[in-house]
Amino acid sequence: MADGRVPQERRRRRPTRSGVLLSEDVIVDCALRLVGQHGPDALSVRRLGAALGCDPSALYRYFHDTDDLLLAVADRIIGEAMEGFEPELMDWQDGLREMGMRIHRGYRAHPRVAALAAFRVTRRVHEFRAVDTGIGLMLRGGFAPAEAVRWYSVFVDTVLGHAALDAAYLAMPDARRAADDRAWGDVYAGLPPEGYPRLAAVREHLPSMGGSSFAGALELLVGALGAAAPSGGAV
Repeated sequence: MADGRVPQERRRRRPTRSGVLLSEDVIVDCALRLVGQHGPDALSVRRLGAALGCDPSALYRYFHDTDDLLLAVADRIIGEAMEGFEPELMDWQDGLREMGMRIHRGYRAHPRVAALAAFRVTRRVHEFRAVDTGIGLMLRGGFAPAEAVRWYSVFVDTVLGHAALDAAYLAMPDARRAADDRAWGDVYAGLPPEGYPRLAAVREHLPSMGGSSFAGALELLVGALGAAAPSGGAV
């Protein structure tokens, strides 16, 4: 089917044997929970069917396959991230900052899903609205249509790239994450100046390399867009 959606008449109307009334939202809820608890391998019709108390084949009444379901999960994250966002109440650069922070937080809240879904195009309503909003902010900055699309693509790819990177970091076991964070102060800061003079010169600042660099990257990007915006761009 062209849009990848399952016809309404194919959808189940009876509760499962565990008493769950299936719907797209219920299945997406279950998928988010399972992947969050068990990782990407949990996104299978067998695991989902067992968790929902239904025959796995029942899920095909709602989604064509697990990839179709993954796109719905990604779209749910976008929808949750953008809920309540009112960019018309702020200038276009503040709107971009807020939008970027919302998307980044949304994927960090589901780190095991982000590695699977942050780079996908969902082709669903929440993504439609988010792209419309983002391009609208670029147009408000005074960019011509082609430039608005170009710069929005740069903006959202930067946000999603950092979201996926930070989510992968959060999905690591605590011990590995802590060891990586300590390395900047325990290892890099202790390297001998004879071999690493530039690192030695900034050794006291190296511990700040731990953690996310997203806020700084977002500020640099929004500032650069502000500098590139045509003079007199609307706010």
